Amino acid sequence: MTRIKDIYDFLCNIAPLELQCSFDNAGFQTGRGDREVKKALLSLDVTDWVIDEAREKQAELILSHHPLLFTPLKKFTDESRDGGKLLRLAENGIAVISMHTNLDIALGGVNDVLISALGATAERGLDEENCGRIGTLPEPVSMEEFLVRCKETLKTKGLRYYNAGRPVQKLAVMGGSGGDSVERAFTLGCDTFVTADIKYHQFLLAAELGLNLIDADHFCTENPVMAALQGLLKNTFPEVEFALSETHGQVVDFF
Repeated sequence: MTRIKDIYDFLCNIAPLELQCSFDNAGFQTGRGDREVKKALLSLDVTDWVIDEAREKQAELILSHHPLLFTPLKKFTDESRDGGKLLRLAENGIAVISMHTNLDIALGGVNDVLISALGATAERGLDEENCGRIGTLPEPVSMEEFLVRCKETLKTKGLRYYNAGRPVQKLAVMGGSGGDSVERAFTLGCDTFVTADIKYHQFLLAAELGLNLIDADHFCTENPVMAALQGLLKNTFPEVEFALSETHGQVVDFF
């Protein structure tokens, strides 16, 4: 029998909670650790529709990247969005485990999966907390070719980018919000940086530095890790069904 606690302990071994950033709240969010798990749903976020999906699929566990709870909950009622979600989870016997910045930083986590998917071999971390990766493509490619690769590989509906006119070979990535690391990527010798949630002044900085900069969407730069986690969990707990969410996807659209 596989318990929720068994899956949680395994995840903490591959992405120790000690790695998470100070603002974060990764970990065992809600549920009973000793409950048996026969089916688990993997999703980047714990949304209303993901909770519905878990209930319909009779999953005992949702494994998410983004925590359901970031701040202390003052009331556990349906008068707040988080309280309402917690009530629905409890009423349906669904536990939640969230592996967030600890999974960003961990070996084999969000950023290793992202840089590998884009064709580069990871060589070092990008920032001081090792959140983000720097790696090298086997051969340089044009920015135009690399944009196509990003869009197809990450299954994003669109890209925001600045083309500095440089070929892509030394690549920096940071899944999710990485705009604050634009200058660091350049300082460390990268010609291209792929991340998300980039602000206007960060695009302007890239233009002044001469750095290729690609905003490939928050969801799309982080979601590839969910399939990687699914594979690891299936191998470790073959008696449990691990399903990727079919209802959660890229929220942002393009006109």
